[in-house]
Amino acid sequence: MVLPWVPNISAISAQSTETEICEVRSIYDGDTMTVKCNGERKKIRLYCIDSPEMKQRPWGKESRDYLRVITPTRVKVIEHGRDRYGRTIGEVWTADGDEIQENLNLAMVWAGRAVVYPRYCREAEYFTAEKNAAAIGSGVWEKEGDWQRPWVYRHHN
Repeated sequence: MVLPWVPNISAISAQSTETEICEVRSIYDGDTMTVKCNGERKKIRLYCIDSPEMKQRPWGKESRDYLRVITPTRVKVIEHGRDRYGRTIGEVWTADGDEIQENLNLAMVWAGRAVVYPRYCREAEYFTAEKNAAAIGSGVWEKEGDWQRPWVYRHHN
């Protein structure tokens, strides 16, 4: 699936360590999914982004549901290491055979369903995507409400 609002980015980050084709098993929230790669289950924490917590209503559920809609059953995962909980940090891409199509992490930011996690991201295209999503009022930027960046919400709750 080609996402019309996301630029076609074919370059893979030089920081990546491993690339695998995986089957999506479940999507817990807007930045975490479980996949099965080469017979091994992996919990993936999406690189560079932070989505609203499920208790941040209505944004958490909307973020999770959006990721579920745009994610095909098979994806390519480009690993960027592990987080402190042992999850694989990864960029998740749609894939057509061996050809990488769209970066779902970046698509979440473009759609305003996640924000850039600046503590863990230095990729300019993510910051550009967030700025554009905010400018056009996409996702978390479209409604008035008690919106907080996810890391601020977690710190206070």
